[in-house]
Amino acid sequence: MTETTALKSGLLADIAAANNLAAVEELRVGALGKQGVITALLKTLGGMSADERLEKGPAIQDLRESVTAAIAERKATLEQAALDARLASEKLDMTLPADIGPVGSVHPVSQVMDELAEIFADLGFSVATGPEIEDDWHNFTALNIPETHPARAMHDTFYFPDVDGAAQRMLLRTHTSPVQIRTMMTQKPPIRIIAPGRVYRSDSDATHTPMFHQIEGLVIDRGITLGHLKWTLETFLKAFFERDDIVLRLRPSYFPFTEPSVEVDVGYTMVNGQRVIGGSDGWLEVLGSGMVHRKVIEACGLDPEEWQGFAFGTGVDRLAMLKYGMTDLRAFFDGDLRWLKHYGFSALDVPTLSGGVGA
Repeated sequence: MTETTALKSGLLADIAAANNLAAVEELRVGALGKQGVITALLKTLGGMSADERLEKGPAIQDLRESVTAAIAERKATLEQAALDARLASEKLDMTLPADIGPVGSVHPVSQVMDELAEIFADLGFSVATGPEIEDDWHNFTALNIPETHPARAMHDTFYFPDVDGAAQRMLLRTHTSPVQIRTMMTQKPPIRIIAPGRVYRSDSDATHTPMFHQIEGLVIDRGITLGHLKWTLETFLKAFFERDDIVLRLRPSYFPFTEPSVEVDVGYTMVNGQRVIGGSDGWLEVLGSGMVHRKVIEACGLDPEEWQGFAFGTGVDRLAMLKYGMTDLRAFFDGDLRWLKHYGFSALDVPTLSGGVGA
């Protein structure tokens, strides 16, 4: 037996006897590494004559290929055995709950919008929408606010430089009242709608922003009185704040589009230095309302002698602040994820009257 043949037999036997991957790797380094025995034999070929390389070269090359193949085969066998052992010993409990990945949250304004829609749907109201870019007639004139009326200045309106086809000035709506006008012009009474949406006024401080959210309500029917208005608002506020001790106070006021007009105050109590809606320790204004002015009804093509109605409006952001204890309106629009994680709602917190609108 030649030296190469003996070396081959010994290495193949050692490889076959290796019982772990570390032993296989040690044999590979000892045979094929930089200082390995097979590597040393390959280096000797460089100092041989052509006849010697022709004689001894094939045997050395066969040695290298045989050992390389044996190491790869033994390594694959040991890896498969280790995998089989893991599969036999380890178990995965498929009944365990999966890890919850990053999830978003519902903005308080969106949540309150859903709460309001749920409450008023139970009272028989439907949701109406309209354009945020309005014309002067729908936003002002049809609401009994003529060109020279000071109420236009009070709105601090964002006007556009262009006009529509009827030469009406275009603007960002200052309230959702134009939705009421459009509904009365396209829908026959009786009408019961709420009009939630974004509105715009040039104002900015801790309790005002240039863009905010408003919800207005409108009822048009026969024989409507202030009593219907008060009952509706009282029922709505009790459901929204989820308290039975809601007390209302209606104060005479002025709005061009209602007559008579009333400001609505709600009673509150102080709890741990914080104002909580409910009770009657003090009064807080939350709504503006009144009976729809007969000129508004006439402007929409209805007969005020036959049809009467009431309307009301309030800020959605303000309601959210009062209910959930927020102190600065500007934080609603800062885009701070820390604020939203604290005040945001889970997508599964769907408001229901049975489970609680603020659940």
